Amino acid sequence: MITPHYTILYVADTQASARLYARLLGADAIDAAPTFALFALEGGRMLGLWAKEAVKPAADFHGSGSEIALNVPRTADVDALYATWREAGLTMLQAPQQVDFGYTFTAADPDGHRLRVFARVE
Repeated sequence: MITPHYTILYVADTQASARLYARLLGADAIDAAPTFALFALEGGRMLGLWAKEAVKPAADFHGSGSEIALNVPRTADVDALYATWREAGLTMLQAPQQVDFGYTFTAADPDGHRLRVFARVE
């Protein structure tokens, strides 16, 4: 079985996106170059930010057809991150609310990538 360990987002400005994600994730990139930045996440997963004009082969970029979901332990954490991210200037697509799988909100980064924060409700 092959396990995906990397998620790569195509971005307009690698340096600006790296600063934003460092703030959102609370960690600096472990590797940074003019057109690429890499963040180490829990469980051995990695998040890469790649300048869309440098992607080889070129990608047909139309915004996000998927999302990165971040699970937090409590609903209070969802509300706290919503306030923090809103103050950071992210576009809020969905205010915190209860859905079938838990309590959640959705934001978009400057490149339109959807970021979902949720707490499972058991």
